[in-house]
Parts: sequence; C-alpha cells; structure tokens
Amino acid sequence: MADFGEWIEHLRWIAHMSETAWIFSTVSVIHYFSFLVLVGTAVIVDLRVLGWAATRKSLAQLADQLYPWMWVAFWLAIISGSLEAATDAGDYLPNFWYELKIGVVILALIFMVIVRRGIPKWVQLPSIPTSAKVVAAISVVLWIGAILAGVELPAITGLG
Repeated sequence: MADFGEWIEHLRWIAHMSETAWIFSTVSVIHYFSFLVLVGTAVIVDLRVLGWAATRKSLAQLADQLYPWMWVAFWLAIISGSLEAATDAGDYLPNFWYELKIGVVILALIFMVIVRRGIPKWVQLPSIPTSAKVVAAISVVLWIGAILAGVELPAITGLG
C-alpha cells in the first residue's frame, strides 16, 4: 500500500496541489465545510428520530428537505478528503489510525443509510420504534467518532 501511496503523491498534479498553499487550503476548506454539512444534516435527522430536535416538522418532511444537501456534501467531502489524503498517501494508506478513521466514517454512512431507508416505515407507525431510536443514537455516536478521528489523526500520527 505504501508504494501505491507514494506513486499517488508523486503524480504531478497532486504534487502541485501539495506545494501550492492556496490550492491545498481551498481543498481543505471544502472538505471541512462539506463534512460539517454532511454530519450536521445526518445528526439533525437522527436527533429527530430520537425526538430531541425539529419536533415541529414531520420526520419524513425533515428528511426529504435535508437528505439532498447531505448527499451533495457527502460527495464533496469524499472528493476533497481524497485529494487531501493524496498529498501524503504514502504515509496515510498504510497507517492504522487513518484506516480506523475511514472505517468509522464508513460505519457512520451505513447507519445513515439505514436511518434513511427506515424513515418511510417508521412514519407509518403510531410512534417511532425503540429499535429505530437505537440505530439513530448509534449513528450520532459514530458521527462524533468520525469527527474525533479526523481531528485527532494528526495529533496521534503526526500526519496532516
């Protein structure tokens, strides 16, 4: 993996991005902002499932309003995060802590999809089932974990 990562980070356009402060900074800002929107929209829906936020709107209506923004933010976060990691891919790809961060993000995304797919069924019931609330709570915890993993990665590894 390290050899593949070294090859990626030495691609001419990746090296140029890495060496040009304004380009790298722009990619970083896009990544942080899009991840904020992604996590924020997912967590608002999760909190609504839990009955702790946005209770004046129906769950289905809230999800329908937020999920399009969430998916745009998701793709922007994936692209910009991949570009950020590409600048030091030789160090990131074989790193356990980076793999853990990506794993937590993937788990959070899986739980986000489970919540999204469950909403049409849950809103047909007299009240949101406890199992749905557990899934939403796990989703919130995973998103917090994803944020902490991203923030702490440089402190733990010296990367970034």
